[in-house]
Amino acid sequence: MIGKVVTGSSFYHCLKYCMEDKINLSEAQKLQLSKKDNVQHKDRAEVIYRNYCCGNVNELTSQFSEVSKLSRRVEKPVLHLTLSLAHGENLSKNQLIELAQACTEAFKVDQNQYAVILHKDTRAQHIHIVANRVGYDGKVVSNSNSYLRMAKLCRELEIKHGLKQVLNPRAFLSKEQRMIPRQNARMDQLKGNIQQVLKQVKTIEQFEQKMNALGYQVLKGRGIAFIDDKKVKIKGSEVGYSLMRIEKILGQQETQKQAQPTVDTAKHTTGSRRSGKSVEHTTEKEMALPAAGQHGSNILEILTKPENTEELNPMLTKEKKKKKRKHRLNL
Repeated sequence: MIGKVVTGSSFYHCLKYCMEDKINLSEAQKLQLSKKDNVQHKDRAEVIYRNYCCGNVNELTSQFSEVSKLSRRVEKPVLHLTLSLAHGENLSKNQLIELAQACTEAFKVDQNQYAVILHKDTRAQHIHIVANRVGYDGKVVSNSNSYLRMAKLCRELEIKHGLKQVLNPRAFLSKEQRMIPRQNARMDQLKGNIQQVLKQVKTIEQFEQKMNALGYQVLKGRGIAFIDDKKVKIKGSEVGYSLMRIEKILGQQETQKQAQPTVDTAKHTTGSRRSGKSVEHTTEKEMALPAAGQHGSNILEILTKPENTEELNPMLTKEKKKKKRKHRLNL
């Protein structure tokens, strides 16, 4: 389950987005899209629960705004919460209402005005909760640590309702939990594709062409990123292949290929000069490079292995810098 937290200033725009059709298409186009994607673009939203409020978008906006005026200090009275299940998981409306009630309790708006809206416009079942941060007593609920609270809530609800369990965002994990590999099919596929392509190409231009042929858009600047056919953007460093790493691999492969002819020439020359001798003395260069040629495939496997992505975690890097700083001070 994935949870999101957003605060805002306009009840009208938030409620309009959550309760009305998302796109303005003809009936024929909506029907065609629905059949193709197996989702609803018309009547995509259904209000399944209301707390201390009622009516349509305009009526709800008026009711929420009236109560929010009890606090003169709040600038963003809108609390917009989203809970999205994993693909293939479905709960009944009563279970979804239970999720929403648990969510409003966790964010301390269960005694405030809120509406729960079920969306049917994606393959992943999800609900939106639009709540008033201002209560009838004029007090405003805090929005501090909202992402941490949402992550904790999602893990609890997954266990309670028998849903697929996932790890919290990395920033909220303990040092030991950060070492657990992230199970992400999309990232695993990208990592495998990069590794295979690197074995087939010699230059960064050829690498980009091959990745484009596999359906990826390559963005290259100070670093490198890939956008797949679902428009999902993933940084190369997130899968262990930073731009520096890719260029290093391509450079090593090119050096290895250029060195191989030198070895063959050296062997031929040495053999000619030593004709008639029973013992052959091998130069230092001859000893090193033929070994690389003999085990070229093994070296290529080592080169194309991704970097340890754990080292790229900013939290871990920060901890290492602190340790180094303390060590220098002790010296």
